[in-house]
Amino acid sequence: MTKLAFLKELIRACESALVAFSGGVDSALVLAVAREALGGRVLAVTAVSDLHAPEERGMAEEIAQILGVRHEVAPIDLLAVDCVRANTRDRCYHCKKEIFSGLIERARAERLACVLDGTNADDEGAYRPGKRALAELGVKSPLRDAGLSKDEVRELARMYGLPSHDRPAAPCLATRIPYGTALSADILKRIGLAEKLLHERGFRVCRVRVHGDVARIEVPRADMPAFLDGDFADALTRDFRGLGFAYIALDIRGFRSGSMDETG
Repeated sequence: MTKLAFLKELIRACESALVAFSGGVDSALVLAVAREALGGRVLAVTAVSDLHAPEERGMAEEIAQILGVRHEVAPIDLLAVDCVRANTRDRCYHCKKEIFSGLIERARAERLACVLDGTNADDEGAYRPGKRALAELGVKSPLRDAGLSKDEVRELARMYGLPSHDRPAAPCLATRIPYGTALSADILKRIGLAEKLLHERGFRVCRVRVHGDVARIEVPRADMPAFLDGDFADALTRDFRGLGFAYIALDIRGFRSGSMDETG
């Protein structure tokens, strides 16, 4: 049995499902296969909060429409959760617990048997305290259970014609702020706008990490020469200062996913 066939069997066994749908490649593949395996017994729900980049909602709506799946947007005030707002090292646990508790209630109201998320097999080795919350709540991760890696997910998403198949990973905006530094709607909004400025300049893969009034930009090393152009640097500095950052730094180590989890 192929991994895709196994994935279909895992989802078909649910009989009905609510898919936690961010619009990213992982949850998009889960939704596409759920639509195929379960027909109309699928509901996609996208949680939106200050921790999520605004453009994620648009991508989720587009893909749900392409797939012909019923889709809801669920606003949630994650900053009202003390451990999320305080940005503790286990913030992701409390964040996932809050989001998925609400999704489970929605699934019960719709008489849907399972709640599915987009965790894949590669996520097992990363520091992700949110996985504990998913396990406690009984959320199913069919991509992981089918043994699908990120590269395999992208290839299957391309095969299904999903527009997010090559979309870079987009973790929540709180990952740009050091643990222990309190989160606020203002700083999260400024990070989102700063990264949007970089996206508009052609940097598909980037992060703006914030340390007080310093914006530390991470891009792949191949993209770094652009920042040495004087006109580009001056214009970017003006735009970032317009967002309230006093200093703009380029991290010479380049883009690293999860760099805020580094200890040395």
